[in-house]
Amino acid sequence: MAITAAMVKELRERTGAGMMECKNALVESNGDLDAAAEQMRISGLAKADKKSGRIAAEGVIATETAADGKAVAMVEVNCETDFVAKGDDFTGFAKAAAAAVLEHNPADVEALGALASGDKTLEEVRQVLVSKLGENIQVRRFIRRDMQNGTAGVYMHGESIGVVTEVSGTEALARDIAMHVAASRPVCISADEVPADVLAQEKKILVAEAAESGKPAEIIEKMVEGRMRKYLADITLLGQPFVKNPDQTVEKLLKSEDAQAHFFARFEVGEGIEKKTENFAEEVMAQVKGD
Repeated sequence: MAITAAMVKELRERTGAGMMECKNALVESNGDLDAAAEQMRISGLAKADKKSGRIAAEGVIATETAADGKAVAMVEVNCETDFVAKGDDFTGFAKAAAAAVLEHNPADVEALGALASGDKTLEEVRQVLVSKLGENIQVRRFIRRDMQNGTAGVYMHGESIGVVTEVSGTEALARDIAMHVAASRPVCISADEVPADVLAQEKKILVAEAAESGKPAEIIEKMVEGRMRKYLADITLLGQPFVKNPDQTVEKLLKSEDAQAHFFARFEVGEGIEKKTENFAEEVMAQVKGD
């Protein structure tokens, strides 16, 4: 059976795959569009599975805010190279994932993948992208926040860092706090939220350091107390100097605005992922071989 350009075009629209891949699939299926699409889906699954073990530490952060401003979603989607991360197909997938999180509030990444995106699920779209772009692509994490006590603040540093905040104050203040979180990386809002085991470990380290001074026990105790206060100020949102006015802490800023910080989440692309350094020539050969 003759394979026409119209048949190739239709299969490309159905699968999102490249022109030659569609043409070859149609030749193998003797022009049967359904059979070609099914075979390409199976092939895409195999390719996605093969690439799933490769390190994906690049990517983007995408956010989506409800029209009424009462809910915000943020998602991290990873790939292997910055080149792919900048492509429209990849960023479009990340935006679709964020929109799905906002609309459906899935329980986890697996549930997100099962949600519909056009005539496919998000997981099927991901598999098509893996096949088309030749890289491991993964939805790593997401959050959805319903604003119950304040205003949503969203700040994006390019597409590599995203922050969502909830602040009982103006939208401008909520965004300023989000920008501060992006820059200063607080661990939690206040000292009360720092886990007890984290405090115990830090105090243990500080006691050992202070003991080396050879000073009396009561002096060491005061030294440790002072250093613990500084440590808590460094890691808590309220204790940190406000990034736009370092002479003022975030806590004092909020009090001056009669506002409160209720929540923040900060995503940075690839944080915590051990990146693999590859020889460029070897990387090119790996792509040529289709690994």
